[in-house]
Amino acid sequence: MSGILYGVGLGPGAPDLITLRAARLIEGAAVVAYPSLAGGDSFARSIAADLIAPDTVEIVMDVPMTVERAPAQAAYDKGAADIAAALDAGHDVVCLCEGDPFFYGSFMYLFARLSDKYRVEVVPGVTSITACAARAGMPLAARNERLTVLPGPLPEQELRERIEGAESVVIMKVGRHLAKIRGVIEGLSLTDRATYVERATLPQEVVLPLKDAPETAPYFSMILLTKGADPWL
Repeated sequence: MSGILYGVGLGPGAPDLITLRAARLIEGAAVVAYPSLAGGDSFARSIAADLIAPDTVEIVMDVPMTVERAPAQAAYDKGAADIAAALDAGHDVVCLCEGDPFFYGSFMYLFARLSDKYRVEVVPGVTSITACAARAGMPLAARNERLTVLPGPLPEQELRERIEGAESVVIMKVGRHLAKIRGVIEGLSLTDRATYVERATLPQEVVLPLKDAPETAPYFSMILLTKGADPWL
């Protein structure tokens, strides 16, 4: 019989935010798989490092961070083939994913390649959105409020239009798009309503009003913005 593929969410980075279910699966895994930056370290593995047994077989997927999609797709093709070989040999495989597997998670690309052939179970994780909101002390939605999630790479005009029509906004994948995003928010006179968070829950965490944010931002950064009154008061 084929093994089971588990897509396991690790949360935003702090190891003690891994769920009990995820920890149990990782500790008992004969095979783990995880993405890494091509030629570099794996953030996902670093979160779960203390749970991985010394004799665990590790499948490393070197995923290049490029604008072109083809190199990353090729990396996931190879990763899926390596995972399939382990599953065909009867081994369960635990695939590590930062945050939540189905919320901007890398695991969804493996799920698309393997779920029609193998049994797949997904273990949700704490999302970066909820982690950033918690660390910023910033409730995002209450009662009938809408929460809008936007990726930072969106074109400037689309960002402006979507923020204008929103109530509470989370802007993810800020990174090299910080200057553009900051300019849009300033143009809408909403800077005082925005909070900047980078590397939430990690020792290098930064939480600042957007007006005090640095000029450059890492990939793991986010802007939270609430436009209305505080309905939870």
